[in-house]
Amino acid sequence: MDEQNLNWETESVETVFRTPVFEIRTKKQKAAAGPSGEYYSIRGHRCVCIVAEYEGKLILVRQFRHGSDEITAELPGGIVDDGETPEEAAARELEEESGFRAGKITLLGKINPNPALFEKESVLNVCLAEDLVPTGELHPDADEVLRNAFVPIGEVIEKLGTGEYDHMFMGTALLFYLRYKKCGKLI
Repeated sequence: MDEQNLNWETESVETVFRTPVFEIRTKKQKAAAGPSGEYYSIRGHRCVCIVAEYEGKLILVRQFRHGSDEITAELPGGIVDDGETPEEAAARELEEESGFRAGKITLLGKINPNPALFEKESVLNVCLAEDLVPTGELHPDADEVLRNAFVPIGEVIEKLGTGEYDHMFMGTALLFYLRYKKCGKLI
């Protein structure tokens, strides 16, 4: 089959549900090869996940997650606000959630959490925060209750995908981080 036959044309798009964090849209689409139908997608904000080591340990955020109804241990992160670069959002979120200021922020990569569901604008940006200075103060959002944990990277990798270490973004961020450390490769 010709690659051109893989393309689909969007005939219409309608938002069917909207929240402050994401919207669900229905799309009527037709394939070049013939089939057509109505499909759903999620349009979320760009987000950022920050890998930050301090004194040989990763800085993690422990917090309750409403989707899973559990406490998770994950890397700091959040939404990239309109007009903000991923690096600016990483610096802001790191300071808000961990009480550390970064002297240097590097974008390690970006990825779509799941192209079957998420629109291409809904990317996860992974940043590395270096030259950290503790401020001693957390500034979480009004609806966030969190605390920091400092965990050796080997322990995080060992526990990844189990218990409170089951956030998919953390696995992706660690992969980008390890690639950067081993190969010096960005994006």
